[in-house]
Amino acid sequence: MTMKLTAGALLALAVAAQPALAKGPASGANEAATSRHYASLIAGEPKLAELTMFFTQMPKGGDLHHHYSGAIYVEQYIDFVDKQGFCVNKQSYRIETRKEVVAAERAKPVAERSCLTGAEIYADDHTWRELLQRWSNKDFANHGALQPPPDRLFFQTFGYFGPVSNSNFHEGLQELKKRAIAENVGYIETMFKSAPALPNPDFDKQAAANAGNDAALEAQLAAAWAALDQDPGFGKSIAKFVGTVHESAEGIDDERFTMRYQTYVFRLMSPSLVFSSMMAAFKSDLASDKIVGVNIVGQESSHIAMRDYALHMKMFRFLRAKYPDVKVAMHAGELALGDVPPEGLKFHIDQALVVAGAQRIGHGLDLVHETNAPAIMKKMRDEDIPVEINLTSNAFISGIEGANHPINLYRKYGVPYVISTDDAGVTRHTLSNEYVLFASRYKPSYAEMKKASYASIRYAFLPVAEKQRLTRQLDSRFAAFEARIAQFAKTAKQVH
Repeated sequence: MTMKLTAGALLALAVAAQPALAKGPASGANEAATSRHYASLIAGEPKLAELTMFFTQMPKGGDLHHHYSGAIYVEQYIDFVDKQGFCVNKQSYRIETRKEVVAAERAKPVAERSCLTGAEIYADDHTWRELLQRWSNKDFANHGALQPPPDRLFFQTFGYFGPVSNSNFHEGLQELKKRAIAENVGYIETMFKSAPALPNPDFDKQAAANAGNDAALEAQLAAAWAALDQDPGFGKSIAKFVGTVHESAEGIDDERFTMRYQTYVFRLMSPSLVFSSMMAAFKSDLASDKIVGVNIVGQESSHIAMRDYALHMKMFRFLRAKYPDVKVAMHAGELALGDVPPEGLKFHIDQALVVAGAQRIGHGLDLVHETNAPAIMKKMRDEDIPVEINLTSNAFISGIEGANHPINLYRKYGVPYVISTDDAGVTRHTLSNEYVLFASRYKPSYAEMKKASYASIRYAFLPVAEKQRLTRQLDSRFAAFEARIAQFAKTAKQVH
């Protein structure tokens, strides 16, 4: 199934798609003064230091494309290593979890140890810096050592800190909350944890045989769904999973900050594991008011992700029909020219929207290569489906930035968007920095930047009452922010 749009309709779309004004409250003179001050910061060569100060203080409604494990900084993971009594091998930089090995290492003099505690890693500058370059992108662009391609480095980081990222959930969430409050972010919707999965070799064989037969595949999915739905062990694993989310989330929400959780399926697994995990994700969403959506993750250019992409979209279509109240956001089109053969760039966003029914698109980088790009943008505009923009991640992983990034195309044709971080711990940045990059590269008005902040509440997978509460909170924060900036700008003018 595809979408078609004539050249004439495309022209009409381009004319009609004008930037909307901010949806925040009118704050009169303070808002006008803030707008003028901001305009002075992006005029000519952008004043990056002042823009950083501006956006650090500016309220940012939420972060909607956010990975829990990738958001935590290396330093926090090192603390978790010590807390759990593990050590880090200083040759492989991987976490050693076997108690007998850790005990044997700690019995040795420090100078003879090959597996170090956190304090010992910090004391050994060479080991610490080498570890940073494997567990994050630190120093990738400012030194000349041999290093892997950036996309490989990015996706491999999760294997290094994985043994501690899958525990200490509550402490990790508290750290993310503290950091969000410090930079005036009121809401995070994090991709927290993958749902449980069950292998089924027979399912895998059938999926391969039914790849080109939608009716046969639909029957196969229906049979697998019915079997899993009646499987008590599968049901218990889902209940345990939901319990983990609730236990981890205890005490995170308060009057200053709110967090909700997406569960996700890893697209690099066998078809039976993907389908069962996807089904568990949908059922978990219905079982919990903390879980608000389902996603699919994993390097989109990898062999299995490309081979099974259409299959995964059909799985989403099937499960969305079974569970129509579950919200779906989807990594789609996180591809650049050369990542895959050209034909692999032609359909990912299209199928995520038309087949899988995605309600938000993560990244959407390959838009300009997609066969139905004009119709994709029309559908997203008409149906109010936003794209999640991750500028730092897109530049590092895919090499797409500046004029090569499709954000201006989305903006030109009226597609809604939100600004988000992706994996700020791995790429060592903040949501404020994403706003700085957006403002300095594309020079939107203050009204558009303010609208982007409100959009991150508008498009959150939250009940209406919760969105209204967070919007009122954002109104109050913007009023206070604009009053401060108006006074600051006035004082700065007097000094000059």
